Amino acid sequence: MTRAFLGLGSNLGDRMGFLKDAVAAIDDCVAVSGVFETEPVGGPEQDHYLNVVAELDTDRSARDLLELCQALEASAGRVREVRWGPRTLDVDVLWVDGETVEEPDLVVPHPRMRERAFVMVPLGELAPDLFAGWSDPGTGGCQRLGGWDELVSRAQEGVS
Repeated sequence: MTRAFLGLGSNLGDRMGFLKDAVAAIDDCVAVSGVFETEPVGGPEQDHYLNVVAELDTDRSARDLLELCQALEASAGRVREVRWGPRTLDVDVLWVDGETVEEPDLVVPHPRMRERAFVMVPLGELAPDLFAGWSDPGTGGCQRLGGWDELVSRAQEGVS
């Protein structure tokens, strides 16, 4: 089994619901970071995102994880109209221990993860070793709203 990390974000519709459903569908997920509300980086003007990082203990390759990410996005009704535009769900392969991939549709480790607080701050909660030496480039705000379990429970109770 291999340690891997996926970044998940949503800024359309029921943001927490899309994240909750996606995480629930990842059968090899072993931990989820806190939930962060973040400013969009790049793209058109749009609403703030909710972001989390999921840790997996998996036997899937980076390619298999990309297929999982795309299936999760499709199940959330994601439509790709504008690059870096608003989305119901965005799921990225961030890191797979021991794997480096450089292909047109997949680069692992994620090529821009260290440029983005909305990736590195939640990732740092789960993997301090990958956070070491990182400094915030100051692009976009990143505010922790609470722990994953707490916010999922509140969402299920209908409390915002």
